[in-house]
Amino acid sequence: MKKYCLIGEKLSHSYSAEIHGRAGLDYTLCEVKKEALKSFVDSGYDGFNITIPYKREIIPFLDEIDDGAKAIGAVNTAVKKGDKYYGYNTDLNGMRYALQRKGISVSDKNVMILGSGGTSDTAKALCEKDGARSVVKVSRSGEINYGNYGELKETEIVINATPVGTTPNIGVSPIDLSVLPNVKAVFDCVYNPFKTALIMQAEKLGIICSDGLPMLVKQAILAQELWGVKRERDETEEYIDALYKEKSDIVLIGMPSSGKTSVGKAVAEMLGKKFTDTDAEIYNETGKTPAEIIEKQGETAFRNIETAIVKRVAVNSGVVLATGGGAVIKEENICALKANGVICYIKRDLNLLSSDGRPLSKNLGICRLYEERKNLYEQAADFSVDNSGTIEVCANAVVRKFNEWQFNPKIKN
Repeated sequence: MKKYCLIGEKLSHSYSAEIHGRAGLDYTLCEVKKEALKSFVDSGYDGFNITIPYKREIIPFLDEIDDGAKAIGAVNTAVKKGDKYYGYNTDLNGMRYALQRKGISVSDKNVMILGSGGTSDTAKALCEKDGARSVVKVSRSGEINYGNYGELKETEIVINATPVGTTPNIGVSPIDLSVLPNVKAVFDCVYNPFKTALIMQAEKLGIICSDGLPMLVKQAILAQELWGVKRERDETEEYIDALYKEKSDIVLIGMPSSGKTSVGKAVAEMLGKKFTDTDAEIYNETGKTPAEIIEKQGETAFRNIETAIVKRVAVNSGVVLATGGGAVIKEENICALKANGVICYIKRDLNLLSSDGRPLSKNLGICRLYEERKNLYEQAADFSVDNSGTIEVCANAVVRKFNEWQFNPKIKN
């Protein structure tokens, strides 16, 4: 059986093995040091993909470079033909597909590209091919840099071709979109997490945006075609949808004793996902229950511990995550949970809630606590499910709504 792989410097965030595995390919991830690139090429794979930071560096070790890749100056796919390796670039058409599925056109637009590596070269080539009015690259040490990019007020489209915001370093953004008043669209090549800080800011500002998963999938399918994989029909959107469903977290929020843990365990079993409970993680790390921490150290100390746990578990992908009742209080928790998560608000009749072992519910009263938090639950949630009946009924409803949810829906033409 032919063997394929992805090479790069750090690959723990990659979904490439899952994509190519769906096509039945024997595909692995190979972290390679720069000085070992030549020996890797000599190791005899039938084909391989190249990611950050080697899309330029791999070129001298290949025998032939396709004209398109040569014009871009970056290669992301290699094919072995006989005893020679040929280099191609499928990123450009992958990026074009991702932009088009969201109705984004660079034609006659002022485009800002963040980054100076091989992916930024691809973005620049695409913009030039598709008739952008102007294309400006932002880099750390260039004439246009992260200190003065805000002067380009005419910018209409932003393409992030840097790895900034990639798991596990979530919650950081290369730029602040609020200083660019004319931006109408943002494309982030990062796909893990699905929602970077840049994407979340774009959403808040009402800017059309897309993460990098559609680009990743399309370029992978185009690479498979170069490797000889035949298809009767285009499966791109099926692959995209399957990966969003597989890698998205289902995050449960709601009042204390609303049944998040019980429902979460049932949902995880139904979908074959791992279950995680932030309160249980807090106990595992501190040896104390949330109630014990609140009673002995105070709520502020507990919230700080809870935030650290939320940020740690949020970088996992494809889990069902039950949160504590007050996790929604801090905005940074919500941002971390939304990075890879679809958030479900578990509602329950207040008369069915219990204050046993829950000091805040007991001290403030369930009704008062609910009044303080209900808007936070509603604002954070992507959808809600009632749990005033049985766990099974609620879990089934969560699964149904999750399966209907579209993380990054394609705009219908």
